[in-house]
This record gives sequence, C-alpha cells and structure tokens, in this order.
Amino acid sequence: MIMVYKVFVDGQEGTTGLQINERLQGRNDIELLKIAPEKRKDINERKKFINEADIVFLCLPDDAARESVSLVANESTRIIDASTAHRTDDSWAYGFPELSSAHREKIAGSSRVSVPGCYATGFIALMYPLVRAGIVPADYPVTCHAVSGYSGGGKKRIAEYAEAASTDEAIKSPRFYALSLRHKHLPEMQKITGLSHTPLFTPIIGYNYRGMTVAVPLYPRLLPGKNSAESICDYLYSYYKGQHFIKVFPYGSEGAITDGFLSAVGCNGTNMLEISVTGNEEHVLLTARLDNLGKGASGAAVQCMNIMMGIDERTGLE
Repeated sequence: MIMVYKVFVDGQEGTTGLQINERLQGRNDIELLKIAPEKRKDINERKKFINEADIVFLCLPDDAARESVSLVANESTRIIDASTAHRTDDSWAYGFPELSSAHREKIAGSSRVSVPGCYATGFIALMYPLVRAGIVPADYPVTCHAVSGYSGGGKKRIAEYAEAASTDEAIKSPRFYALSLRHKHLPEMQKITGLSHTPLFTPIIGYNYRGMTVAVPLYPRLLPGKNSAESICDYLYSYYKGQHFIKVFPYGSEGAITDGFLSAVGCNGTNMLEISVTGNEEHVLLTARLDNLGKGASGAAVQCMNIMMGIDERTGLE
C-alpha cells in the first residue's frame, strides 16, 4: 500500500511554488493541499494548512518564511524552505545531498531543510569538494562569475522583461547587478564551502528566461601541490561519480561545450547540474550549468522531499 503524504505549498503562486506544484501533479503518493487564492495571505488559514500537512514547502520572502515556521504547532510537520532565511542556520539541514553522505543523512532525518540558492548551488558544487580536499586552500581569493535567466528575479522581473523585451535594447543586453558585491547568496557560498573569506561574486542577468552558468577561475600557481585542469577535473569526476543529478564531463571532451560556446540553457527543464573543467597550465576554469528553476530551486526542493520520504530521489524529476 502506497503511503500518501499531505503536502502544502505556502507561496503557491510564486515562480518556485508554481514549479513545485507542476512537478507534484499526478503523483499518487502526494495529496496537494490548496489554499483558496483569496486566503493565501490569511495567517490563520495558512496556519491551518501548515499544521494539516506532513510536508510544507515555503516559497516566500525571508520574513514570511520565518513567520510560517513560527506557525507550526506540532512535531510532525516537516518544512522545506526555498527562501534564504535558514540556509546558514546549523539547526536546519542544507538541502544539497550530493555534497556528502552526511548531508544526505541529515536531510533524510530532518524536519527542517533549507534549499540552496540557485547561484550557490553551482558555486558550492564546484568548490565544496576542492576546499574539503585541500586542493583549493580555504583562504584562496575566490572569484565567481555567473549568468542567469531572468526568471530568477521572480514575477516582477519576469514582467519587466516581458513588457520591455521588444523595445528596450538595454533589457536584451546581459546586465551586471548586485554591484555592491553583497549578493544574498554569499553567506551560504562562503559557509558551506568552508572558505575563510567571502568570494568576489559578480552575477549577470541574461535575456533567456531560465538557465544558468556559474564559473570559477583558478590559478594553478596559487594552489598547493601540482594541480592542473586535468587533475582537478579527474577529482571532481571521481567525487560525484554515482550521483544521478550531477554530471562531470571528462577532461578534454566537448561535453557541454558546443562549437566553442557554453550555453546557459542546456539543462533547462531538468534537475541536472553539469560540470566542465577547461584551461591550460596557467589558468583553470570551473563551470557549472543548471536550470535556475530546476536544480536551482523547485527540482532541488522536490529531490529533498523524496529523500525525506525515503523514496527514490528521482521520483517526479525525470
């Protein structure tokens, strides 16, 4: 007999909430609880649904996510938070199971799981294994450049692009943002990887709706030992071997690169994250490609839910 879990998405009308609902449609092990649209901001109605559910997804701004957690009045409701609110809170499991068996086990046994940010997912996938192994020193001056589709900005940004797309050349141009260099994903990028200093992170919003590339350059001469692009690639390949949703392309293969270009959209519609390592004896470039709405948001959230339910983590994500 299939166990059916009651699931509530608090913030069901947002970009991530809509994607989670879509991914859960048709599953016979899920009963989706739906709040009436006119009551979705009614705190008492939300509290009722939160406490009725076995699993609650929070797809809300940070303050609203904290409020929702405070509404839990029982010990059985399990929370999966897609906001930034709890990503550096040690009492919450960090929802990136591929990082280590300890991460996976904590997710499986936790009642509180925080889903990584989209940029952070790509960055941490690249840097966590290398810092952990001492290949990249914790005090290395890390720089990260990333390009994301505009859907990562939520409904307001999506509307802006839809409205101005045909007339505004500035909208069509890739645009740097977060120029104060204090992007909201930086705390988890530093904490989870174990870096001593905050990375210099320069995100760019592109004209594509979804899809993301995250790039980290390294100088072999600043690394301990005799590390090269090939040896780093081999290490990452070995580290993630057997992980269904992370693919590391062998060094020297075309992999995700087509005609000399690495597109941001190659993982769209999937929960995959693809890693490529390129370079030469002087410079190494690590790149991660993912769907910012997939492994960078709703896909990762559903993957965590599957692990918490004790079922195949691929369920509903293929």
